[in-house]
Amino acid sequence: MLIVSSRIALLSVYYPQIFLILTSGSYLALSSVVALGANIICNKIPGLAPRQRTLCQSRPDAIIVIGEGAQLGINECQYQFRYGRWNCSALGERTVFGQELRVGSREAAFTYAITAAGVAHSVTTACSQGNLSQCGCDWEKQGYQDQEEGWKWGGCSANIKYGVEFSIRFVDAREIKKNARRLMNLHNNEAGRKILEQHMKLECKCHGVSGSCTTKTCWTTLPKFREIGYVLKERYGEAVQVEPVQASRLRQPSFLHLKESRGYQKPTDTDLVYLERSPNYCEEDTATGSTGTRGRLCNHTSPHTDGCNLMCCGRGHNTHQYTRVWQCNCKFQWCCFVKCNMCSARSEVFTCK
Repeated sequence: MLIVSSRIALLSVYYPQIFLILTSGSYLALSSVVALGANIICNKIPGLAPRQRTLCQSRPDAIIVIGEGAQLGINECQYQFRYGRWNCSALGERTVFGQELRVGSREAAFTYAITAAGVAHSVTTACSQGNLSQCGCDWEKQGYQDQEEGWKWGGCSANIKYGVEFSIRFVDAREIKKNARRLMNLHNNEAGRKILEQHMKLECKCHGVSGSCTTKTCWTTLPKFREIGYVLKERYGEAVQVEPVQASRLRQPSFLHLKESRGYQKPTDTDLVYLERSPNYCEEDTATGSTGTRGRLCNHTSPHTDGCNLMCCGRGHNTHQYTRVWQCNCKFQWCCFVKCNMCSARSEVFTCK
């Protein structure tokens, strides 16, 4: 009988749509997942919707890839918001990242979009690398030529179609309640994936005598995920507030439209949408998931969000002085030792009260 080691932490990190499976601080190898049994692992993951659990059990090779996609989204969220009052700090902790998501805010919109895009990006990468059993390169256009541009399709094109479809199957499966929040989450999930699709790259290789480029073979590649992070951060700043429109007979929300707009104008496919205004994140608040800004580092000369005035919400800041001492101006003396001077520098660090 297999016994699951206590070293294995099954950690829910995203509402808990997406999970990480960690062992001693690193991802479990696929062989370990197979050895332990997909059913054992999938049944230990809290909060999975029935369709997510079924997919987890049927595709043990995808468990690791989903975890990598979640981590990709976590890392990018924390990078993009590293200087803001809300800095994704709750992501990656040993608790379900769901408190902030109770509020249908701009931050929730960004979180859903970046995670859905992260899973699609990770799955597509795994397909190209041969790490998933049911997908590989995208061969649909293989051999077709672009007569005007003078190149033909070849190489290993990234299978973004499979990555997006897999993200839809797993990430969207969590949204089972028929309410306005479901419509918001599904819209933002899709916005993240569409932005990823729109930023696919075309790479080409020249063929010809002596380095000439008489013919070219081209294929599609994924963009760097940092690029997707920047685009979604811009969409976050331009996010639109929406409200649900209820179907008269079903008495449940059927679609979202822009709040305070004339008529039933809908958001675009790549808009991030939110239902409620964001809290200020100044103070710790378990209801919204805000961790507050007390103790956060700030820049006392900056007028931006990382500045002490904005970051500390008017509470003021503390100044900490440090002296760093190190060996410097080292020279080799004949024979045979190194002589150094001692250098020092004073520095100041500012934290919110």
